[in-house]
Amino acid sequence: MTEIDYGCFHEWLEEARSAAADGGADGGAEGGAARWDLLRRFQREWGYEPTGGPRWEREEPDAHMEYVSGLREAGLSDAPAGDAPGDVDASLAIPAALDEWWDLPFNSFADRAELYETNPVRPPTVRPDPTGYGVSGALPKANPFVGPDEDLRVCVFMAENQYCNEWGYPAARSGLTDPPVLVSARDEDGQEAWLLQSRSVSEFFLHLAVTRLPAHYGWTVEEGEAGPQLVAGLRENLRPLGLLPWRELGARTEFFGGPDVIVAHNTGHGDSELVAYGRTEQALQRLAEKLGADWSEWICEPESDDEEG
Repeated sequence: MTEIDYGCFHEWLEEARSAAADGGADGGAEGGAARWDLLRRFQREWGYEPTGGPRWEREEPDAHMEYVSGLREAGLSDAPAGDAPGDVDASLAIPAALDEWWDLPFNSFADRAELYETNPVRPPTVRPDPTGYGVSGALPKANPFVGPDEDLRVCVFMAENQYCNEWGYPAARSGLTDPPVLVSARDEDGQEAWLLQSRSVSEFFLHLAVTRLPAHYGWTVEEGEAGPQLVAGLRENLRPLGLLPWRELGARTEFFGGPDVIVAHNTGHGDSELVAYGRTEQALQRLAEKLGADWSEWICEPESDDEEG
């Protein structure tokens, strides 16, 4: 197996952004292909291969929405009943990058959604939710994403498995090919807010794959608490991937990369402060030596090894 240095991921990410931008402001075919090349490479490097089986299609009925509709019809929800979803504004464009992602032949979410534990929302629904179901609010007038006189709603296209977090783009930016993505999470003061999750829709799906696929296809080791020495060694020996902190279920996770390894360092809530992923067991052993850690008895084999061939 050829070694891959994820310490260079930041540079690859910058190259992907530049290549996508060079495709033209209208998001032409060249820009569209460039947007997804790093995702394709990353998935392959960690062992994902398309199964060729049934896919989660973009127009597939939303099971969660059907469940909520059933509650309404049974009188178990105060939200108004009706055939037309009141949480969708059909006048808003759907960003081209979102449709591109659904159509990717190497879309690992559509192929293996069980690895992701998130729910797609299609068509995107607006927040605040006119039906009263979605709990997230609108952007405040004073925010860094849109002006105070622009549309302050957010269009949600993906949610955490139990809808504890939602990801969406500003409704005022729905006409962009690849708009920035926000997440509903608690800010540094502990208040519910919309925070910047990814600089674009395409970068969000790359980031989502980074959070999920190494945990399934890679060798792993967890540290419940990472002491100052371990954290210092992490920052000394590895480089940031260049992605923004991942916000989910109270976590605030930064990713670092090195030769055949990616390390997730969580400074928020969660069971583990540090999780290291290796493309090989030897890569994690080499990292442990650099960090002055003893992981010899704690490295776990890839979950994918348990799958039937």
